[in-house]
Amino acid sequence: MIELVVDDAMRGARLDRFLASASEIASRTLAMRLVEEGRVRVDGAERHKSFRLLPGMVVLVDAEPHADQQIAHDSSVPFTIVYEDAALIVVDKPAGVVVHPAPGQRDATLVHGLLDEGIGGGDDDDRPGIVHRLDKDTSGLLVVARSDEAFHALGRQMRRREIVRSYVALVHGRPGARAGRIDAPIGRDRARGRMAIDGTAAREAVTHFAIAQMLVTTTLLDVTLGTGRTHQIRVHLEAIGHPVVGDPLYCPSTSDRLGLDRQFLHAAKLAFAHPTTGEAMSFASALPDDLVAALERARTIG
Repeated sequence: MIELVVDDAMRGARLDRFLASASEIASRTLAMRLVEEGRVRVDGAERHKSFRLLPGMVVLVDAEPHADQQIAHDSSVPFTIVYEDAALIVVDKPAGVVVHPAPGQRDATLVHGLLDEGIGGGDDDDRPGIVHRLDKDTSGLLVVARSDEAFHALGRQMRRREIVRSYVALVHGRPGARAGRIDAPIGRDRARGRMAIDGTAAREAVTHFAIAQMLVTTTLLDVTLGTGRTHQIRVHLEAIGHPVVGDPLYCPSTSDRLGLDRQFLHAAKLAFAHPTTGEAMSFASALPDDLVAALERARTIG
């Protein structure tokens, strides 16, 4: 935990800029992320990143002091390169790998594994080239930039919702319609680590789903993101009463008979325009072995 006290020189400063000026954090990108994740309190209350501070206020940050240390390549991090060229890399990430360093995990991330591959772009030293993320225990495809030009071009596509990100999810029960749209803002839940519908600082979130296969007590869904909020698919499917099978955070009370030790969620398809040439790019990833085995069990025991 970091404790900071606002002095006279910082009167009227924005919260994010105050945090970035502190040697313990030393990054505005990290400062904004800590605020957005609900890890910052001013005199005991959560505040927006633009909140103006007054002398004497006490700012508590739920994080370890920033280590001014360059990220080093780690060849032990598993991943598969599906495609690469001078502008980008498309990676198939296995479950169990965190995408980039963050409070709580500073090493052995996908970024550490990719450093020797020439990734780059953006102004956050902790996540060079990272355009979008997958949860630690979600497997599948993501695109990583190799230059500032590619990073910003892909970022524009992401903001315009032009990058197609489709997932395969196995959920409990059976939705009442063969296809649907979930449109519900997502913010941070009071329970640490969780997100929730209409949680703190909720932002627009849209998820589309379609039934791919109806099984005994579960349903296989094709899911496409309209937006990309933290835990979005997991939160939205839990909110409509069909949580993802094996999800320890949003369906912890459900016993799992399928042999899973993580959520059944896989980023199976990724499509975008090449950031340099404009060429249409499309990639697919097959279900990994653990999900294939769980799906076979689901076809017989539910």
